[in-house]
Amino acid sequence: MKISATIISYNEEENIREACESVAWADEIIVVDSGSTDKTREIAEAHGARVINRDWAGFSAQKQFAAEQTSHEWIFSLDADERVSDELKASIGGLSKTPANKLADGYRIARRSFYQGRWIKGGGWYPDWQLRLYKKSNGHWEPRLIHESVKMDSSGRVEKLTGDILHYSGKDAAYHHRMIGERYAPLAAQQMLVEGRRTSPLKIAVAGPSAFVGSYILKGGFRDGLAGLTIASFAAHHAFLKHIMLWEKQKAVSSEQ
Repeated sequence: MKISATIISYNEEENIREACESVAWADEIIVVDSGSTDKTREIAEAHGARVINRDWAGFSAQKQFAAEQTSHEWIFSLDADERVSDELKASIGGLSKTPANKLADGYRIARRSFYQGRWIKGGGWYPDWQLRLYKKSNGHWEPRLIHESVKMDSSGRVEKLTGDILHYSGKDAAYHHRMIGERYAPLAAQQMLVEGRRTSPLKIAVAGPSAFVGSYILKGGFRDGLAGLTIASFAAHHAFLKHIMLWEKQKAVSSEQ
């Protein structure tokens, strides 16, 4: 069982060294970089990665391209701000001793996020199962603008692994706020438009409060103290913003018709 680790990057000099070190156990490391202007490429190469330049084509497209550049059948996908826990490393190592006919075709892994100085337990942030270890002949990254994920073919069998992917989420509140406004909400609104979803003044009005209640109360965000409150508040902001952006896109489409 040979495994190729894949990472996509852009100006990740603060993260890429630890990311590469985190998957040093893999049989190869592929980093697809979209034109970093810092030391990302040099650091990745110095830590054993084969770096490939490719203009940014979106999260899903970049990750699928990375998988297609690998030499091995098994793919382990990691983001630059993520790390592999010791328990997860041991679980993956155990798979290499498992007979091939007893292996699944893909494995879901829990992702645990570190935010505002603590590991988050609630708010819908944990266990946040991610299909990150898979056979590329059985799975591919779905062509989505945001919340990209691997989709297995109908014959693919998926199981869960013990151990976590450790996600070091957001540098601070200002960064979190900026990413929602500049990346996540616009992409979410565009994805909703592409899928044929539409919003209304009523949906815009309830989106924020509903997201806050869901994150802070129903999903146990209150257990995480101030961090949980922050996450729920940003969830509300994101929900409101993506709906108002979708509304603006709807109006623009209607005016063109």
